[in-house]
Amino acid sequence: MSKAGSSVRTRVPYEPIHKRKKLHLPNGGKIILWVIVNIENWRPERPMPRVVLPPPMGQPMLPDVPNWAWHEYGMRVGFWRYLDALRSRDLKASLAVNGSACTVYPEACEAARDAGWEFMGHGYVQAPMHTVEDEGEAIRKTIEAIQAFTGEAPRGWESPGLTETDETVDLLAEAGIEYVANWVLDDQPVPVHTRTGTMTALPYPVEINDVVISAVQLQPSDEIWRRGKDQFDRLYQESADSVRVMSISIHPFLTGVPHRIKYLEQLLDYILGHEGVVPMTGAEMLEWYRSQAQQN
Repeated sequence: MSKAGSSVRTRVPYEPIHKRKKLHLPNGGKIILWVIVNIENWRPERPMPRVVLPPPMGQPMLPDVPNWAWHEYGMRVGFWRYLDALRSRDLKASLAVNGSACTVYPEACEAARDAGWEFMGHGYVQAPMHTVEDEGEAIRKTIEAIQAFTGEAPRGWESPGLTETDETVDLLAEAGIEYVANWVLDDQPVPVHTRTGTMTALPYPVEINDVVISAVQLQPSDEIWRRGKDQFDRLYQESADSVRVMSISIHPFLTGVPHRIKYLEQLLDYILGHEGVVPMTGAEMLEWYRSQAQQN
């Protein structure tokens, strides 16, 4: 058996951004805006993926009601703030959704579907791919759940916690997935090699991401605004040479709370106030990127 991680460098060969073919948007477009909303099924019978309150004496207690409820607040309240914020700005998100969440949170998934959001796979439950007993089966179940709910199979995938084994992208490609958000190594889409051909890695953010900002780094409530503005300003400047992607990843239990939501709204308004911002879903970005490749 190959050593864990041995496939990684062969998947995405090193290519500096300034040596690539220039990417352009039609009709005066300058930069892409991609918003990803994450909907997850945190199971009360398991330890929580994240905690806001440390477990007593450092020992996880099950059920972990306060930390489970911290996440559940996002689905009961925070998600609907997202829906209003995006709808009022005529923005469509990519919904990174656990397959099982289509059943656990049907009203939220229905609202996203009715708003025209794209659905992309986010695992069947919120657990690292390394802990899934059968990766291929988990991927198939996720795709089937989304297809049953929306009428269309997802074209994209974001693993829980962005986790991958050496086989994950091969299994995703074989299941029909066309792009992944796990390879957080660029400001532009890049090809990813699999055993059945090539898929695309889209520029998913790890730092303009409220899990990192609010749950890991424990930054002040306005950090997504301050950091997001600086991120956008630089990417907008660099997009004059070749198109960059401004990605924002959000979770309802974090940025959807009362003391943070206005800073997300401020960031969106700031970005949309610039000329040439082109909002896209992941699938729309994939189609644009493929059209650029065909122009070689």
